Amino acid sequence: MAALLIVAERVGKAIRNPPRNVMLSHAGSVIGHGWVFGLHEALDKFGAFVGPLAVSVVLARQGQYQTAFALLLIPALTTIALVLIARKVYPRPEEMEQGGQVAEAQGTLPRRFWIYFAGAGLVAAGFPDFSLMSFHLSKTEAVPTYWIPIFYSFALGISGISSLLFGRLFDRHGIRLLIPVTVATVAFVPMVFMGGFATAFAGVILWGISMGMHESLIPAAVAGMVAKERRASAYGIFSAGYGISWFIGSAAIGMLYDWSVPAVTVFCIVFQLAALPFFLAAGRK
Repeated sequence: MAALLIVAERVGKAIRNPPRNVMLSHAGSVIGHGWVFGLHEALDKFGAFVGPLAVSVVLARQGQYQTAFALLLIPALTTIALVLIARKVYPRPEEMEQGGQVAEAQGTLPRRFWIYFAGAGLVAAGFPDFSLMSFHLSKTEAVPTYWIPIFYSFALGISGISSLLFGRLFDRHGIRLLIPVTVATVAFVPMVFMGGFATAFAGVILWGISMGMHESLIPAAVAGMVAKERRASAYGIFSAGYGISWFIGSAAIGMLYDWSVPAVTVFCIVFQLAALPFFLAAGRK
């Protein structure tokens, strides 16, 4: 039953994300694509931090799980109410966007999109998930077990803050911003997998910054490449490819981990840096 619920949650996210990103892209034509995706990521991470914290407070006061989940019903109902209000106020969100990219002939997606798509897939394939990092830190005893969720909380907070910063910078510098950010943040891999307590903590912080880039800059760039008439399909294809690349990369990283931790480090660094020529080409077009 638990497995079915997890699959259902993932399917729900897959259905929700592309149309949500399309609506964000329309709003971004008014206030900036980088800013709107960065703001969304910051709010998402704020909720990811406060929600578990609220559950912990209830349980710490000898509350029951039923009480804790009932508390979470409040933000859930608030979200539904806000969606209904947005549906009433903005029944056609695409009307917020004036002009923009010219639709491609015969409904095809531009070549620039596919170049960028390849680069984003390489970054996703070489990006280790925190679950593997936490397993490694616990297994090697580089970090006491009780510190690992604290590391994760810090990473979430940094991810939200960096998303706002990157969003503003993206609206000024465009897709080329991905190049220095990727180069700067890829250092988290050896820091986490080969460092001690302090180095691992710094690496997790860099991981949070990199996650902020993944969730804000990478989807924001698609909005400026594709005409609004084709953007729903573009985001659907992009989300599918990005997720598949992340899945294949995570599976490969997991298998490599059983063989050699340095091999994991090399694999992640090579794949993330391999995306740079694609980002550079997409930024030039």
